[in-house]
Amino acid sequence: MNALADLLEATAALHHHLCPRQVIGVRMGMLAGEILGLELPQADKRLLTIVETDGCVADGIAVACNCWVGHRTLRVEDYGKVAATFVDTHTEHAVRLVPRAQARQLARSYAPDAVNAWEAQRLGYQRMPASELLAAVPVHLKSPIADIVSRAGRKTECEACGEEILNDREVARQGRVLCRACAGGAYYESCEAWPSELTARLVPFRAVASAPELREIGQYASHQVRTARLRCAAKELPTHASNARA
Repeated sequence: MNALADLLEATAALHHHLCPRQVIGVRMGMLAGEILGLELPQADKRLLTIVETDGCVADGIAVACNCWVGHRTLRVEDYGKVAATFVDTHTEHAVRLVPRAQARQLARSYAPDAVNAWEAQRLGYQRMPASELLAAVPVHLKSPIADIVSRAGRKTECEACGEEILNDREVARQGRVLCRACAGGAYYESCEAWPSELTARLVPFRAVASAPELREIGQYASHQVRTARLRCAAKELPTHASNARA
């Protein structure tokens, strides 16, 4: 069995074509298995892969390693680089792989039959030795693997927005349990200026009020109740007074 050909066929099926970066991704995954002494694609979750860009190369790596976001064995740290770090979570050994700068030029010599540079890369990356295609550097992760992987199934609730937080991703701030968004790390912000046609579609799906909003609503409601009671009392007083005079 030609492992490379089989893996390339599998990653091509995801995109309905095969491009040079998919080839690089597959070969990165295969080399990582050789260096770390792991049988890949893996049947368990021992290997953790951190890719530094999304797109085709990430899919090539995912197929070669059987690491996926849904399996919690693939992370994306988007540096915009065709690079990835492969971590053996049992030994904590990690290796970062990146294409060599001269790989594009070398590819042509391995694919003299290519009709253009793109095809030369797609074919050349398959044929050239891994030592000419990729550079490998042993690395140490700055964050403990236990913190990166966390504990699956753990649940808590953000005390600000009320949304559920999974896998130990909560943050402690001034004695409160918060999600990262409410703690100040949100990648989004509320948008009030939506087109009217989109707003109309959104109405049935509006999110429930957040905890601060609920508290504000509760305080407002309490104020309204107190005000109503005072008004009722004020209306009754003249009646009682007139009865007393009678």
